[in-house]
This record gives sequence, C-alpha cells and structure tokens, in this order.
Amino acid sequence: MSVTKRNNVVVKGSGSKTMMFAHGFGCDQNMWRYVSPAFQDDYKIVLFDHVGGGNSDLSAYSYKKYDSLEGYAADIIEIATELNLKDIIFVGHSVSAMMGLIAAEMAPELFKCLILVGPSPSYINQDDYVGGFSSSEIEELLESLNNNHLGWSITMAPVIMGNSDRAELGTELANSFCKTDPEIAKHFARTTFLTDKRNILAGSKIPALIMQCSNDVIAPVEVGRYMHKRMPASTLVELNATGHCPNLSAPEETIAIIKSYLQSV
Repeated sequence: MSVTKRNNVVVKGSGSKTMMFAHGFGCDQNMWRYVSPAFQDDYKIVLFDHVGGGNSDLSAYSYKKYDSLEGYAADIIEIATELNLKDIIFVGHSVSAMMGLIAAEMAPELFKCLILVGPSPSYINQDDYVGGFSSSEIEELLESLNNNHLGWSITMAPVIMGNSDRAELGTELANSFCKTDPEIAKHFARTTFLTDKRNILAGSKIPALIMQCSNDVIAPVEVGRYMHKRMPASTLVELNATGHCPNLSAPEETIAIIKSYLQSV
C-alpha cells in the first residue's frame, strides 16, 4: 500500500518550500482547515492523517508499531521520502509536536524547522518537572477512556479545548474523538500520555518554535518554558489564546505567530 493512501496524504499549494501539518490525538487533518490555507500561496502544503485517524487506512494500524511515538515518526519520514520533500517546515500539534522532534532526530536532513503547537515531552509530574498530571491522574484518565470511550470523549473534549464560552469548539473536538475507533483511541492514548521524551530535547539542533497557550490543562506554561530552556535552537512564544487547540480557537493568532517566525529562519 502506498503511504499516500495509507495516511490519506493531501498536497495543496504550489510553492517551492514545503509545510507539513500534523494533527494531535483523536483528530485528523481537518483540524488545520483554518490555518493551512493562509500559507498555500507561498508553500506546498502537505496534510495527512495518522494511521488510525481520519480517512487513513485502519487496516494498516499496528499495535506493535504504534506502541511508541517512533512508529508515527517513521510514517512522517516515509511520507517525506515518498513525496521527495526536503527542507520541511513541520507544524505539529500536541503529541504530533513530539513526533516531529523524534522524526527530526531520526532524519535531520529532511527538516528546515519545527513549529511545535502545545507540545509536551511528558505529561506526568516528576521531581521538579511539572507535566500537569500525577501518575495516578493519568492512570485514572486512561482507565476512564478504557471503560467508556464515548463518555470520556464528551466529558474531556471541552476541558481540553478550553474556551468554555464557545461550546461549539468543544463539541467539534468531542465529535472528532467519538469518530475514532475506540480500541485504537485507547492504544493511542496510552502511547501519548505515558511517553517521556525529555531526554531528546537537549540534542535537538533544528530551529524550533514552541507555541505555548495560556490556561492549557494538557500542556501547562511550565512545560513550554521547560522545553525552551533545554532546546538550544528554540524560540518560545506564549499565546493569548487559551486551551489546547489554538488552530481551532485562535487561528488568526496562530497564523500570525507562525508567519512572523518563518521570516526569521
């Protein structure tokens, strides 16, 4: 099976430079619909769905391969290789931000820079590291998802989205979560929330923009500051946008910050 079919790869735009957009847990490439068009005139835009999400080929889902973020990072590299991409500007949201960091470690020659939207190398508090959750809270979250995928999605999506005054945003995220195959969602959640990739931050040499939202329950401000302090080629911007999904809740601010950063790299 071709990787373009497996990952539902969509290519838009006609620029000579490439921007690749990667979505977060329980979502698909549609989450970039308010952001990616702003770059189509100047860039080749590559959108895709992680295997298990959106219109990807669910038969390609491997519990062994996707038991770690390296499996997803390998897909990113495979897409880039298949499309003969180079000097990629990689834009990753949430867990995909870390996938991008891993892919850049595996194949640094493919990437020009990384734009990390709401990233977190570890969600669990440990010693003086603030990830946002205790280990018992993460286990409770995963157990709740395991016991009632639909109920978890409806309850958690508005919390993750934030912006309680705009209920339609939480509803959209909940609907996206609910569309995901429950067994795949459970497995992807464990891979996401139990990962600890703090050890790769110091070795990251590729320029990276860390976009940190305000009042983000999934990735608190301490996480963005922690990453920035340890990534030598990083730039940190703390957004006015609240919640975990500025690509939906604050696309104008998201676009403006990305454009400003790209002028400097």
